[in-house]
Amino acid sequence: MKKVLIVEDEELMRSILRRLLESEGFDVLTADSAETALEILATTDVAVTITDIKMPGMDGIEFLDTIKTLDEEALVIIITAFSSVDSAVAALRKGAYDYVTKPFVNEELITTVKNAIAQHRLFRENRALRRELDRHSGFSEMIGRSDGLNRVRSLIEKVADSDSTVLISGESGTGKELVARAIHFQSPRADKTFLAINCGALPETLLESELFGHTKGSFTGAVAEKKGLLASADGGTIFLDEVGEMPVPLQVKLLRALQEREVVPVGSVRPEPFDARIVAATNRDLEAEVAAGNFREDLFYRLNVIEIALPPLRERTGDIPLLAQHFLAKTAREQGRVHKPISETAMNALLRYRWPGNVRELQNVIERAFILSEDQITELDLPDKIAAGAGTLGANSKPHAAMSLDEVERRHIADVMMRSENDKVLAAKTLGIDLSTLYRKLKRYEES
Repeated sequence: MKKVLIVEDEELMRSILRRLLESEGFDVLTADSAETALEILATTDVAVTITDIKMPGMDGIEFLDTIKTLDEEALVIIITAFSSVDSAVAALRKGAYDYVTKPFVNEELITTVKNAIAQHRLFRENRALRRELDRHSGFSEMIGRSDGLNRVRSLIEKVADSDSTVLISGESGTGKELVARAIHFQSPRADKTFLAINCGALPETLLESELFGHTKGSFTGAVAEKKGLLASADGGTIFLDEVGEMPVPLQVKLLRALQEREVVPVGSVRPEPFDARIVAATNRDLEAEVAAGNFREDLFYRLNVIEIALPPLRERTGDIPLLAQHFLAKTAREQGRVHKPISETAMNALLRYRWPGNVRELQNVIERAFILSEDQITELDLPDKIAAGAGTLGANSKPHAAMSLDEVERRHIADVMMRSENDKVLAAKTLGIDLSTLYRKLKRYEES
């Protein structure tokens, strides 16, 4: 049931409005002042707010300004005396949804509220759709504002529209599949299939069958004909993860397939054409592997048309607070529990650690800490090897010399606001702070 908040300092009018709206099936909350209403909005998902203009303390116009600053999609209905219609018109210019004059007609108010509820539903559906599109594009999971990550985003946008083969390089855990998905979902092939295979996780015979397919009876266990991934993509994208692990004999067959744009299933002599974009990834230095004779030079150049190199987490430590908060919020949602803050000493430990497992390791550490902690994540909730780095960061040990703790907080809040699509109520909940605190911080950042 959608909640309606009534903000009215006169008790009788507040009671009349409440009974009227409850009789229509609305879930009604009331506040006798704008200040009290802001406290309710900080903790409650309200669909529509109805407020009088003339109130002691913060009046209705100031209240409207504050709400719209916190959430520009907030729906506010103004109630005003007939003699103050000019004020209501001014409120419309400031973003009010509509206004009703006293004495109001019950049916008119109810219709206005129902229309606002419908508008709220549309806002939420559109916001959910944008988030879903963001999630599929891959960009929503690429958390960070570092120069290295921004360069990766820029490259993705440039290469997505082409059909060129892309080689993504980077250490394990840096998010290579996220980049591959982002390329696919930003490309003209986005409505087609994205298929991924780990070339190092399967034995040679099974990997060949998975890639190229096989005919019935071509080997023990081949009880039926099977189409390979390359042919199954059908206009989509194939992601060859850890391509550097592929056995040399299979490298020869892959090279031929890429050159001819056709595959020969195991047990067959008849080539079959395929249409798929190839995106490969490796955590190895493929040039060194070529020099050592472990990887074919011609296949390397066929795959390495465009290279996207992902920076390790230790080279973008300024993104660690943003990533940590992102994984905290994600874990809280998955566990169905309340968001928990990270103590300063715990954050210092995260910033000092070298993260050999990169973003994947950080995600696992945050999930572990969330489950083991009480109301706040401290250094005691971190693995010993990470907790050893807890303490105050000295002047010579700042993980990112140009970034103060205030700047880290500012960037994190900006990131949460972006991911919440400027929904201040949602952002405040994600950050674990009061709505009024978030409002003060945003005001301070605007003025500085």
